[in-house]
Amino acid sequence: MKKIDPPAFLQPVDATRMRQINRSVILELIRQNSPIARSDISRTLGLSMPTVMRIVKELISGDLVRYTGETAGGTGRPRELLEYNKDGYAVIGIDLGGTKLYGALANIGGEILGETRLDQHNASDEEGFELVSTLIQFLIDLAHKNGQQLLGIAVGAPGITHSYSGIVEWAPTMNWRNFPLKSRLQERFQYPIVVENDVNMHALGEQWFGVGKGVNNMVLIAIGTGMGAGLIIDGAIYRGQNESAGEPGYMLPSPDALGQRYDQFGAMENIVSGKGITERARAALVNRLSPDALAALTAAEVFDAARHGEDWAKKIVDETVDYLSIVIANTATLLDPELIVLGGGVSKSADLLVQPILKRIEGVIQHIPRIEVSRLGPKATVMGAITLIVHTTKDYYVVRRLY
Repeated sequence: MKKIDPPAFLQPVDATRMRQINRSVILELIRQNSPIARSDISRTLGLSMPTVMRIVKELISGDLVRYTGETAGGTGRPRELLEYNKDGYAVIGIDLGGTKLYGALANIGGEILGETRLDQHNASDEEGFELVSTLIQFLIDLAHKNGQQLLGIAVGAPGITHSYSGIVEWAPTMNWRNFPLKSRLQERFQYPIVVENDVNMHALGEQWFGVGKGVNNMVLIAIGTGMGAGLIIDGAIYRGQNESAGEPGYMLPSPDALGQRYDQFGAMENIVSGKGITERARAALVNRLSPDALAALTAAEVFDAARHGEDWAKKIVDETVDYLSIVIANTATLLDPELIVLGGGVSKSADLLVQPILKRIEGVIQHIPRIEVSRLGPKATVMGAITLIVHTTKDYYVVRRLY
């Protein structure tokens, strides 16, 4: 019988892997707590000073950590302070969601160094790929012009995306079906390349640079034209068996949804997404607005009308809050996250959503998570690109934070 090796996470932790784990934990502690002395690292993590000194030396030689030039006071010898070297490398992040492609060059500390957008209305699959390549080449040239070390490129694609193979199973805005994006980009660009679902990248961006800093268990729910979620469990993205975890739009709002087919948008998505909100508004106003005005109506205008006390809009917003409360209650009950972050265009109307949702679910579920609104905006996916590239290229282990 052929011998089958156990998965990596079940294999014995040898000296090399233990060193990589220690290296990852030390780097993460420095990143979150700069400036910090080596003795503080040793005490916080329970590692010996020789181990800390050896790993810090590796991180410095790898341009991930640097000395600040300052020392900590107190009795005894002055302690040199370390910090995360945010300028050590640059990363390219590409967001393919929506009708405009967004790309940015950022340092690994989360500072945007340059950005660009391209319109991709009605582009074919190959035209879309060429637009993505044009964005990437522009940002590579910018990195070279500025003399920055480019660590890698991460692309956030909408829809079901297989992160390991880099195949985009279905991205309607790009006209891609089973498109081998990663391999195509690797043929053209000689840098490490990661392809990931855009909402997963948004969630990672929130965890490292946004409202989710230091949170091990969180959910990012992005509500725009459609609806998706990024799940972070014990500090790492959870993708599911088919890499399609994080699809709250396919939750069932009622038994009426059973036995139906939902090929483009899920049953819940048809109600609470920007598309669902505008369609319900058009149905309510069909006899009050011209066809052109109905076609131009947006979800943002529905929320504005509700703020001005218009009954038809208040009814739609109340229904939206009801169904979003169901999504959040179900998510909280199943995953018990510390934090749920609302992102996407609909989250700009959080003043009409967050407090009403909290009121509706109070007493309904055992533990109500903290609910916050993303403050990273369109840069969230690029911030997630930094996280992914550091994880991928620097032997980084995600370790549950116990300190």
